[in-house]
Amino acid sequence: MVDKSKIIDIYKKKVKNLIKHNKLYFSKDSPIISDAEFDKLKIEIFELEKKYSFLKKKFSINKIVGSPPSNKFKKINHLIPMLSLSNAFNKSNMEDFIKKVKNFLNFNDERIELFVEPKIDGISATLIYEKGKLIRGLSRGDGVVGEDILENLKTITSIPKKIDSKDVPDLLEIRCEIYIGKKDFLKIKDNFANPRNAAGGSLRQKNSSETSKIPLQYFAYGFGAIKPLIFKTQSEFLERIGIWNFSTNPLSEIINGLEEVENKHKEIDRIRSSLDYDIDGLVFKVNDLNLQKRLGNTSSSPRWAIAYKFSAEKALTKINDIIIQVGRTGAITPVAKVEPVTVGGVVVSNATLHNEDEIERKDIRIGDTVTIQRAGDVIPQVVSVDLSKRKKNSKKYLFPKNCLCGSETKKELSKNTKKQDAVRRCFKGYDCKFIAKEKLKHIVSKEAFNIDGFGKKVIEQFWELGLIKEPPDIFKLDYDKIINLEGWGELSIRNLKKAINKSQTISLDKFIFSIGIRHIGQENAKILAGFFGSIKEFSKIFELKNREKLLKNLVDLDGIGETQIESIKNFFSNKTNIRITKELIDKLSIKNFSLRNNDGKFSNKKLMFTGGFKNMSRSEAKAIAETNGGKVLGSISSKLDFLVVGSSKPTQKKIDQAKQLKIKIILEKEWNKILDG
Repeated sequence: MVDKSKIIDIYKKKVKNLIKHNKLYFSKDSPIISDAEFDKLKIEIFELEKKYSFLKKKFSINKIVGSPPSNKFKKINHLIPMLSLSNAFNKSNMEDFIKKVKNFLNFNDERIELFVEPKIDGISATLIYEKGKLIRGLSRGDGVVGEDILENLKTITSIPKKIDSKDVPDLLEIRCEIYIGKKDFLKIKDNFANPRNAAGGSLRQKNSSETSKIPLQYFAYGFGAIKPLIFKTQSEFLERIGIWNFSTNPLSEIINGLEEVENKHKEIDRIRSSLDYDIDGLVFKVNDLNLQKRLGNTSSSPRWAIAYKFSAEKALTKINDIIIQVGRTGAITPVAKVEPVTVGGVVVSNATLHNEDEIERKDIRIGDTVTIQRAGDVIPQVVSVDLSKRKKNSKKYLFPKNCLCGSETKKELSKNTKKQDAVRRCFKGYDCKFIAKEKLKHIVSKEAFNIDGFGKKVIEQFWELGLIKEPPDIFKLDYDKIINLEGWGELSIRNLKKAINKSQTISLDKFIFSIGIRHIGQENAKILAGFFGSIKEFSKIFELKNREKLLKNLVDLDGIGETQIESIKNFFSNKTNIRITKELIDKLSIKNFSLRNNDGKFSNKKLMFTGGFKNMSRSEAKAIAETNGGKVLGSISSKLDFLVVGSSKPTQKKIDQAKQLKIKIILEKEWNKILDG
């Protein structure tokens, strides 16, 4: 039997590490790992998806979209969010992508025409034209809010400032990737780590005259808002804007079928070193824009596009020591201290060993010569051991059975498979100081409460002095004690107070993410916040009698599966967690959450689906309901407004329950009429 709990835990755990490197990559333009190495983690995730089909049905990678915009420039909301792409790393991943597209569209034998283009390793930006005139230019930022970098973008002479064409849409948003050619970079390489760093740094210059000194180039690859939409396909769009003098990649083309996908990937991989710009893969998009619209997006990435990445880099080094680290969920992670080695232009001195089972499987020992591969992780990973270089007196590494706090660690047992998790955990929660400190570091982070000046070192300092032990302590700090500490003065304390006060107003989704429920990442938190809507409704989960009903209704939420529900249940079964959460709520102003369309056909209505549909998948039907302002529930109750019944194998019990509760039943024919109306 497959240990689902173990696999799901491994699968979900890998995602959180992307956030840290994301900030370096998007916000500071100073990544310490290459794109290929960043993507190695995703390779592992996709391999898990390939092997275990239940991951595909219940979960999705929480792709991170950029990083919060800096304070250098004016912040402006994107007309349409700039989402990141999901990734593929092999033929099987691409086959899976095509299958998902067909399943969502309810296609059987129909071919899906794809459009392919090189994925430029540059800086994303968007150009907005009104009546053909360039009026705004934004950086990606966090995907929702970007930075106003119009003047810097205008220094790129090949970007049209005005489109002289009668058929240009009234509103046209062109999305592009800014880069520096390899030859041009050689002239300025002493000032920057790599071409991407140079491009990003140049676009974030306050003085556009400084930006103009850097030989920036661009390729237009897509669009955001367009009114009216005059294109029918991705290829037509790029052909037309090429006529309007936008730079488009000459290697782009239309392809059909998995074999053509593979051939194109191998072809471009062979020639990529000869190109004058860095690429780290190819982007494949459903060419038909109407199908793109039907497929829509998840909260972080489009369903109609995917990046098929190229391979990562490796290097040989020696393990000097193995230490363990304790995470905020109690996970015990082994880390190899290695001889410093340069991989892809970055010096590496630490490598993750993942867990006890991984060390056992690869027989990794102190003193071993190993191959390491930099991935999308905080630190790289050990891939394999060179046994030919192992010393005769080498001893097998014995994984510690106790946490750094001294308590016994355990591997969880899956309820479904009765098998143990690969990861050892400390279950002391806030009673383990190492876990408690990590929880505090999480809650002050940018993705959570976002308290400037309250970093990891400050947490460590205040912890040792007994100033903070639990999250609510952040909001009752004794500043009189802090002012006497080295490095703290009136100005720094004033700034800290200001940052803490600012953080006390927080959105519901960020609050849910901040409290640190295992398996609940940023995207899961948004889904939950959309379901609950307000902190008042969310607080009902504290009471056992309400909890079971609420958890039952979470089952049918896209992105929330059994593992998340079990984790929520466990979290709120702990009295300390409930107490701390309640204390935080008392200290905060938590804003209601609503991404639903209040003008949609199902605005503020609760729907449930049963049975299959002829013209669309149930996933598409649910997505349409949510896009139109509805909330999809997982169980029948008197609060339900509509039960939507597909023509293929609906559950009779649900229909009978709906009739008994006098819930309006919408048959597939009526559903289609509503959508067409």
